[in-house]
Amino acid sequence: MESSIAISTIVLLVLLFLKVPVFLSVLSGGVMYFLLSPNIPGQIFVQRVIAGTESIPLLAIPFFVCAGVFMNYTGVTKRIMNFCEVLLGTFSGGLAQVAILLSTLMGGLSGSNLADAAMEAKMIVPEMQKRGFSLEFSSVVTATSAIITPLIPPGIAMIIYGSIGNLSIGKLFMGGIGPGLLLCVAMMMLVSVISHKRGYKPMREHHATAGEFWSALKAAFLPLCLPIIIIGGIRIGLFTPTEAGAVAIVYSLFLGLVYREMRMADIVTGIKETITTSASIMIIIGAASTFAWILTKERIPQELAQMMITFLQSPGMFLLVVNIFLLFVGMFLEGNAAMIILVPLLAPIATHFGINEYQFAIMFIFNLAIGALSPPMGTLMFVTCGVTKCKMSAFIREAVPFYLLLLVCLLLLTIFPVFSTGVINLLYN
Repeated sequence: MESSIAISTIVLLVLLFLKVPVFLSVLSGGVMYFLLSPNIPGQIFVQRVIAGTESIPLLAIPFFVCAGVFMNYTGVTKRIMNFCEVLLGTFSGGLAQVAILLSTLMGGLSGSNLADAAMEAKMIVPEMQKRGFSLEFSSVVTATSAIITPLIPPGIAMIIYGSIGNLSIGKLFMGGIGPGLLLCVAMMMLVSVISHKRGYKPMREHHATAGEFWSALKAAFLPLCLPIIIIGGIRIGLFTPTEAGAVAIVYSLFLGLVYREMRMADIVTGIKETITTSASIMIIIGAASTFAWILTKERIPQELAQMMITFLQSPGMFLLVVNIFLLFVGMFLEGNAAMIILVPLLAPIATHFGINEYQFAIMFIFNLAIGALSPPMGTLMFVTCGVTKCKMSAFIREAVPFYLLLLVCLLLLTIFPVFSTGVINLLYN
């Protein structure tokens, strides 16, 4: 049996390195295990794939994906972008600052970092180049700011983690607010320093007048209410996180009617995009949950936990090792797949060391978000560079200060639980 799990893991990793689609790589690893284990009925493989997707909390994924897709057809993005421009237009590197704040606000609408990166790469990067920003800097700012999206509610990563780790998705949503804002402010400070050194000018010479501010706020007010509705509704018990996804869809359709920019053809196209995006996520979840079942059957989590408890004598040392490990894993493995495989392994050990489960969850998600930006297989890097046509080598060189900033933010989240648990304690205690 030990040889079976070893060979299965090698097959999975080799296929991932060869850039075979994630779900095929994970499914192939699972199939190999069952082929090498004749005493285990093959029907279990199919059962585990299906069972991995049969979770009520996972229904929130297609709901929020659909809401985010519909938002792109309602004119919401340009209204929020105009509002961000009014707020930050006089800052050094004004349009780069707008990109960061836009990702923060849009994260509360789309929930998908890849969707956010693709949208901003198409919309903002060409405009940044016209205003004198380099292609590399524009691409890096766009990709890095998209990391904020999975942290700001309703991030899809939190829904998946909550369903796997049996945690309150509502509390996870609250726990992501602090880290999301921390990263937003830190990135804006870094961009301001770089822009000042390079002479990237603000978008506006003068601060917006009161009339301009209220006009921009009025146009963006209804979209900005969605995160408040979701968080408030969950907190007061008006609806569950899963039902909040359905509320978000209804609200996005309402905005389409109010702004009169969504046509029936857009609704049909949006539904098609929702189906394809949700299907790809759910297939990965089903495949990865099968591999997680194999690991559990082979007692890998228990053995790993015993080994860590034996050699790691303190919570701090455990968190340091986990951070390094997850940063490495995130470079090679898609975030959702890594989460489904590793959460059952590492979360119980974190509990043994007395680490707050919500702090560990946010730290876990943040690690994998950094991995999505890191070579050699960072999905955010590939998506952004694919749209902007930026060379990977130039992207990586330009991203070095941002990598360092992300590591500092990760260190703060690791050392100070208040960033992750402060809002939870404030609202739930």
